[in-house]
Amino acid sequence: MRYDILTIFPEFFESPFSFGILKKSQDKGLIDIQTHDIREHSEDKHRTVDDTPYGGGGGMLMKIEPVASTLESIKTVGKRLVVLTTPDGEKFSDKMARELADYDQVVIICGRYEGVDERIRELYVDREISIGDYVLSGGENAASVIVESVSRFIPGVLGNSLSPQNDSFNQGLLEYPQYTRPEEFKETKVPEVLLSGNHGDIDEWRREESIKRTFKKRPDMLDNTLLRKKDIELIKELKEKASPTFKLYIALIHYPVYNNRFKIITTAFTNLDVHDIARSSVTYGVKTFYLVQPNMEQQKLVNRVLKHWTEGEGASFNKSRSEALDLVALRNTLQDVVIEIEEIEGEKPVTIVTDARSADNMIGFEDLRELIFSEEQKPYLLLLGTGWGLAQEIMESADYRLKPVSGYTNYNHLSVRSAAAIILDRLLSCKI
Repeated sequence: MRYDILTIFPEFFESPFSFGILKKSQDKGLIDIQTHDIREHSEDKHRTVDDTPYGGGGGMLMKIEPVASTLESIKTVGKRLVVLTTPDGEKFSDKMARELADYDQVVIICGRYEGVDERIRELYVDREISIGDYVLSGGENAASVIVESVSRFIPGVLGNSLSPQNDSFNQGLLEYPQYTRPEEFKETKVPEVLLSGNHGDIDEWRREESIKRTFKKRPDMLDNTLLRKKDIELIKELKEKASPTFKLYIALIHYPVYNNRFKIITTAFTNLDVHDIARSSVTYGVKTFYLVQPNMEQQKLVNRVLKHWTEGEGASFNKSRSEALDLVALRNTLQDVVIEIEEIEGEKPVTIVTDARSADNMIGFEDLRELIFSEEQKPYLLLLGTGWGLAQEIMESADYRLKPVSGYTNYNHLSVRSAAAIILDRLLSCKI
């Protein structure tokens, strides 16, 4: 593998590539790393490589001529890929590193300043890569990460040919715990199975420990893992033992909401909405699903339905439905719900409203997910509207307004039960 790195700071790479496996691999001729100073291809005496952007704006852009000249001076070796390091590129991953290892030559352009002239991307770049959702002064750190990660998959680079196979992410799982001598340290012992010499048992133990570690630290990874039936049974056991690390409540509001003429009304109880949202709530670990319904006749109907499925004939007929509807609590007003949650949690819940209509300063699903799962462990109350949406007084009093559920078309007329399921999946899914 040959790497050609275009940079304005070639001296940056003297340290990361001068020791360890990268140094040994270069000495053996397994990889060849060449750095190219873009400034040497500048046409003016000041070695200028940047300029102000057309149309104004802050910062400087890398000029196209020095980069193009540097690229054109590099000899093509076999199957070649030109990469640009940039914050808006594809997220670098173990899978991508394996793909890049199939090339004979990887050329890396280290972005700098506010970015590069767009024509560099259009005319020369095959793939744009980001190593994470954060900003660095330049692409040199990213280039060194790419080179080391890709090189691990070049035959002979690692001393043990099994090392890249056992690394974290190889099977879509985090790596199992590892131990070496001594067998006991401060009364902590190496697991007996690792001392048994039974390689079948050891392999099985390592697989289980990888599943456990991934479930605990990166459950999202399990979505892309080929799981055996035995693995799925283990995950079910882990779920039963695990406690949700969030405090989310849901309230389905029947008053005050709008009708299609945007008049305040009280909507009627809908059997399907309650059943389906209750099932989704249990699935994703919602603490309580509240129905806010002030109408006395409607309350009687709700209570009759709930009693049938949680205490009456329905409880023995369909236990899973009974379990879901056990989560439902009927309250007169939203204020009653807020007060009750405050009594349970010891603090007032953070309220989030939902709506099919867009507005200014709405929070996205990922940002809200981070808040819900943050270490602060605050209680959150998600408000779902019936009819034609929540009344303005509720919208204005909320702490956050969630962006509408959207797909790849402009159609935006989901039932509240469908929207609730999608919202919960985006906010709480552990991708298993």
